[in-house]
Amino acid sequence: MNSIISIMKKATWLLIIFTVLCGVLYTAVITMTAQVFFPKQANGSIIEADGRKYGSELLGQKFTNERHMWGRIMNVDVTTYKSKDNKTLMYATPSNLSPASDEYEDLVEQRVAMLREANPNMDEASIPVDLVTGSGSGLDPHISPAAADYQVSRIANAHHMTEEEVRGIIGRCTNDKFLGVFGEETVNVLKVNLILDGLVE
Repeated sequence: MNSIISIMKKATWLLIIFTVLCGVLYTAVITMTAQVFFPKQANGSIIEADGRKYGSELLGQKFTNERHMWGRIMNVDVTTYKSKDNKTLMYATPSNLSPASDEYEDLVEQRVAMLREANPNMDEASIPVDLVTGSGSGLDPHISPAAADYQVSRIANAHHMTEEEVRGIIGRCTNDKFLGVFGEETVNVLKVNLILDGLVE
């Protein structure tokens, strides 16, 4: 009996010690380190201008008008969920469709038709695949430089800019390969659109 009580005491002390070490101290140190050295990333990589938050660099937003750059296909629901104060909440998911399914083929065909109509000057050009497919997360804010370049003519006309000016904006919003080797160059669609709208520099 005494040995059982002794074991229980030791186990309880171990539980308390590791709860404090791993659950409190470790979490506090990591959180403070992130806030000191990486405050922007730790707080969601929010894009803010004049005190207004426009979104996160890490989350895509849906753009399908002539004045803005389009990103990847997004399955966005703005009708189902509301906050406690009745504000509309956006909910997005990946398509979860098999590339071999008829539904997926129809989705791609619809997107191709939309892109052809919105970008008539690019009629003979191949549409980059990332403009007609969803990302794994459903909220990827990036597209390839080729997908961005496909839209340059339309955006330049809509904003009465030269194509070189639009490409300059795209260049400012292009991320290089990680360490210059891994991954691919990507363009942040939200950043491009905020610059086009004059909301950020």
